[in-house]
Formats: sequence, C-alpha cells, structure tokens
Amino acid sequence: MKSTVLVTGGAGFMGAHLAEELIKLGYKTVVLDDLSGGFEENVPNKAVFVKGSILNFKLIRELFKKYKFDYVFHLGAYAAEGLSHFIRIFNYRNNLLGSINLINESIRYNVKCFVFTSSIAVYGTNQLPMKEETTPQPEDPYGISKYAVELDLKSAYEMFGLNYIIFRPHNVYGEKQNLGDKYRNVVGIFMNQIMQNKPLTIFGEGKQTRAFSYIGDVAPIIAKSIKIKKAYNQVFNIGADKPYTVNYLAETVKKAMSSNQKTKHLPARNEVVHAYSSHNKVKKVLGYKTKFSLEEGVQRMADWAKKIGSKKSKKFKNIELTKNLPPSWVEK
Repeated sequence: MKSTVLVTGGAGFMGAHLAEELIKLGYKTVVLDDLSGGFEENVPNKAVFVKGSILNFKLIRELFKKYKFDYVFHLGAYAAEGLSHFIRIFNYRNNLLGSINLINESIRYNVKCFVFTSSIAVYGTNQLPMKEETTPQPEDPYGISKYAVELDLKSAYEMFGLNYIIFRPHNVYGEKQNLGDKYRNVVGIFMNQIMQNKPLTIFGEGKQTRAFSYIGDVAPIIAKSIKIKKAYNQVFNIGADKPYTVNYLAETVKKAMSSNQKTKHLPARNEVVHAYSSHNKVKKVLGYKTKFSLEEGVQRMADWAKKIGSKKSKKFKNIELTKNLPPSWVEK
C-alpha cells in the first residue's frame, strides 16, 4: 500500500518540484495550497489538489482525518525576508501559526515524520559559514518565525515523539518560480525585468553575496530524506556551495536571456550582506551533491521563462508598516 504524503505550498515553486519528486518515488501525494503565491498549473497531474489555507484549522483537521497522512512536507509560507519587516502580523500568522495547525494534527494522527523547510534566514548575520550547530540569531521576522517553528518541532518531538527533519535551504531558483513577484526571488525578478525591457534593479552596490541554488539539486534530496532514519530529528543546510555577488548574478542572467539590458542601483536596504552555509552534514547523511553550476541552472530557468513570457507584478496588499519601506516597493 502506498504511503500518503501532504505537501503544503505544493502549487508554489519549491513545493511543486517536491511533489513531482515524491510522485516519482511512488507516494500518494496530496497538495494543499491557497494559490496566494503559486499556480494550480504547477501542481503535478498525478497529485490530489486541495485549494485551501494552512490557517483553516477545520480544513486541516478534515484532511488529516480523510487521508491519514504518513508524512507531511511543510513548505507553505510567504518567504520574503526583506518584506517581512513590513508585514509582521501577516508573517507570523502565516509562517508560524499556520505551521502549528499542521504540527498539532501531525501529533494527533501519528505522522511518521514532519519535514519542514526552514531557511538560512534563521542564522542572521556574521555567522559564516553558517553551520547547523551555530546558534541562530535571526534578524528579520521571517527568520524569527522559521526558527520558532524549528523550536516547536523539537519540543513536539520531546513531548509527543513526532519525528521531524528540518532543511534550511537558501536562495533557491528555477522553473515554476513566480516571475511576477517583485518582492522576492531575485533571479526571477531579473528575468521578468528583462522581458519587460526594464533595467535590472539592484539594492545597494550589488556586492552582497548569496549561494544561489538550483531547484533540481535541492528537491530530490528533500523528497528522499524520509527514507533515511539517520536524518530524523536533525537539521540540514542545503543549497549551493559557492557564493556569488548579485552583480555577477545579474550578468549571468543577462547572458542566459541574450540581453544587454542595463542595471539600476537602488538605495541599499536593511539585509544580511553575505550569506552562505556549510553543507558537510547533508552530504554525509543524505549524500547531497550539486549537479548544476550557476550558469547551467540559470540557463535552464531562462529557457523556461522565455517560453512563458513576462508576468505583471502585483502590489502586495497587506503592507502593515510603511516607515523605511524601500521606495521601489511603494510604487504601483
């Protein structure tokens, strides 16, 4: 009999790729997504799709009762570190309280393992390379909410025996990203700007560094993790090893898109300047190995982006604080 898994956020970028990998591995896969940032066409055909929110406690309980999930993969979140300062209530409600709804039902229905995608945002700044044993010091509400869920999972394991696996991915990009989201996912933002014949906008001097990680390297490892008992109740960084500046990324995207578009530097925003992590643990326990270089991954995404075309950016409607909000985010 097939094991049944729940993938929250499965119509979004990472969730859709993960659902595909789980189906390949033979799992009956149920996708839950409210389509606030994802698209129904991203959901694999062989998955059961349920439109709904992780904040809908009644729906969550009904789904657990109906499907009796063996495993839960929780990716449903609004992942925007910079914007999270200005959407604090929205951030904590969606990223923290929604997670607790899922954890409660996972305990109630004896889920075998709860897999949570956290973020390297939990580390904060000046902790390089970021290692799992480093004490997190998140600096933005997004990172704070992610770390709070991590702590709750540890507590749930100690009190109720709910096994968990926590992944801290970083700067993941690839096909199926929401190109119209101007607040997050810089690779998609650059590609969308090029297709709209607009300059590529970079906050500050562009010397900030990130280890941009291709989804094709990340999703398969997360999917197979539940088969490896040594991974249970552990935390893993996952992503590319080599960091690049945002300036270099911009040039890489322009080359992949066959563009000579100019770049435009905006005033610097409050963000972690350098972020990259150690992956020794995930390599040892889960056999993680990157297959795609930055250039290869960006080219794959660019080929996909050119096929679907540009997307109109929508203004985020739930801005709670406008003080110190970057001007480019205020514009309609």
